[in-house]
This record gives sequence, C-alpha cells and structure tokens, in this order.
Amino acid sequence: MKKEEMKNSSNKRERTTTTTTRTSEVAREFYYSSRIFSSRCATSTSSDFCDEIFGYHPNAAWMMMKMMKRNEEEEEDKCSDYLFAAHSAKEKKMTTIHEPKVHTWTSIAKSLFAGGIAGGVSRTAVAPLERLKILQQVHGRTATEYGTVYRGLNTILRKDGLRGFFIGNGANCIRIVPNSAVKFFCYERITDAIFQFRRTLDPECEMNVFNRLAGGAGAGIIAMTSVYPLDMVRGRLTVQAGTVHQYNGMVDATRKIIQHEGVGSLYKGLLPSVIGVIPYVGLNFAVYETLKDMLAAKLELKSSKELSVAQSLTCGGFAGAVGQTVAYPFDVVRRRLQVAGWQGSASKTMEKAKYSGMMDCFGKIARYEGVGAFFHGLSANYIKVMPSIAIAFVTYEEVKRVLQVDLHISSGG
Repeated sequence: MKKEEMKNSSNKRERTTTTTTRTSEVAREFYYSSRIFSSRCATSTSSDFCDEIFGYHPNAAWMMMKMMKRNEEEEEDKCSDYLFAAHSAKEKKMTTIHEPKVHTWTSIAKSLFAGGIAGGVSRTAVAPLERLKILQQVHGRTATEYGTVYRGLNTILRKDGLRGFFIGNGANCIRIVPNSAVKFFCYERITDAIFQFRRTLDPECEMNVFNRLAGGAGAGIIAMTSVYPLDMVRGRLTVQAGTVHQYNGMVDATRKIIQHEGVGSLYKGLLPSVIGVIPYVGLNFAVYETLKDMLAAKLELKSSKELSVAQSLTCGGFAGAVGQTVAYPFDVVRRRLQVAGWQGSASKTMEKAKYSGMMDCFGKIARYEGVGAFFHGLSANYIKVMPSIAIAFVTYEEVKRVLQVDLHISSGG
C-alpha cells in the first residue's frame, strides 16, 4: 500500500513538473496585459479564450495559471489545454500572416469615393485661405497688400468681392477629388504591400513610422503626377485678379495654355512638385497615424479607431503643420514656375520673370528676395493646412465607416 501511494505521489509530481515546464515554455510567448483579460478569462471556453487573445493583442495566457491555482490538482490539465490551444491559434495565425489581402471591387470603389469626398470637403472649407496662400507665393514679399492674413483677405474682398474667396475652387475641387481618392487608396495599398514584404523577412515585425513614410511618399508621387495638369490650370485661374479675366474656366484655360504655350506648359513645375510631395504627403500620413497610435496607447484604448473625432482632428492638424513646413519651399517654386512669364498674372513682377528650371528658380528667389521668400505665406498656410488635413483625414475615415469599407489606414493587420 505504501509503495503504491509513493508511486502515485511520484507520478503526480512528475506530471506536475512536466505540465509546469511545458506551461512555462509557452508562457514566455504569452506575457500579456492582465487588465484586458482579467474580467473575461474566468468564464471563457478554450475557443473563446483564444479569440479574446488574438482579437486584442498577441500574448496573455500565463495569467490563466494564476486564476486556476485554487484547485491545482484538478485544474492543471485544464490550464495546459488553454495554453496549448492559444499556442495552436498563434501557429495558425502565423501560417496565414503573409497571405495578401483580397479586396472586392466594391470596397475599392467605396475607398476611392471616400477619398474623393474627403478632398472636396476639406479644400472647400479652406478655399479663401488657399487662394490667399497662392497670391502671397506669386507676389512675393514685396507686395504689402497681401502681407498678412487679414490684409490679404481684405484685398481679395475689395478687388473681387465675396466671389473672390472662391475663385479657382471649382477647378481645385476637380483636381483635388481624384488626387485625394488616388492618394488615400494608393497609401493603403503601398503601405500594406511594404508591411507584408517586411513580414516575410521578420514575421514579428510591426507597422512603424518608416513604413508609413514610404507608403505616403509613393502615394503622393502617384497622385500628384496623375492630376498635375489640373493643378497647373487651377494655379492660373487662382492668380487672376480684377473683373476682367483672361480665362473663363478650366476648359477655356486649358485650351488657351496649350494654344499659346504648348502642351508641355501643363507640366511646368512638375519636378519641384514631385520632390515636395514626398516629404509632405509622407509626413502627413506618418505623423497622423503615429500620433493616433501614441494617443490611443496613452488613453489605454484597444485601437486608434476608438479615438473621438476631436482627438483625430487634433492629430491631423499637427500632421498637416509638420508636412507643410518641410515641403513649403518646393510649393513656392512650383507656383513661380507655373505663372512665370504669363501676361495675365496679377503680379507684374511674375509677368517679366523667366526661369530655366527648378534650380534656377531656387537660386533667383534666394538671390533677389532672400531665403525668407521661400516661406512667404506660410503663416496663412498654417491656418489653412491644419484644418484642411485634419478635415480630410477625419472625413475619409467617417465616410468609410458609414460605407462599411473593409480597408483601413495602416491597420497593420
């Protein structure tokens, strides 16, 4: 009898030791936030438990041991089942992690539609400041009538009336709607493609700021290049002043530009535009998404999708300011190249200006107007770009939520 008890006791110790060893090996992979699961795991089934783990964050099974210590003899097998079920779920997740996302044509169309609406709404909301910015860029620092935001808006009102605040906005919306649609869609696809490629090299990698920068830069280049002639025409329409205009709309402007200056003139300023859009769009997306992730973590939210509209607007405004500051000198050069030598310009200086290219334009502005000319109009642009970018991001996300689109910016999933 004693021998049998000793044998049973020995077997029990061996089983406990083996289970504890196996459990500790798996537990090292599952160190989680107990706050998320403490109220859930006690009543969950094995399947539910795995769903809870991988629906929120990857690793949290070790805490199940602590919850089941009350009756160690009866519960150790159950605990082991939980842990290894979670381990199996993780292995299953890892085998499918590299599969590319498959999107339906409907979800793609909805995503493009949301991006277009976001662009149109955001630009119309800040149209007066957009026109003032372009006038400040074209006239330079010597024109005192556009020297400040208040004085500039008063000048526009005096010369063109209330209509003057929205001159060129129709053309701007025709340009920005496809631009924004392409930009948002390409950002999601490029960012996801880069992320999936990184995971083939490192299955445990996470979405980071460099991933988002690259996705934003690529999306910006594609969007800018695809609609640049519309931007050129919009720039010409915007800098017209007075009651007599050389161009009577986008179609008329396009026809006259091609007739008098050639088809190539529709791409004046493309190079600085492409160079400038790389940091601008890249930083917009990268800063916006990174700030949202940081804020969600600070507020202990499960996802950045739980942030309020006001919080998302704040992140978007800050992202817009950072991106615009870096890219602004290229924007100034782009506008100068677009209107240089054009007799219909509101700026008499620009009617006589001649630039052989981007570098020549940079050099002449710096030599004759000073480095500060590259940032003339930036203060007005801050007032414009911060709400514009913020409205664009939030409108895009809200429209997608209404349309129930399954594509999400930088989800990393």
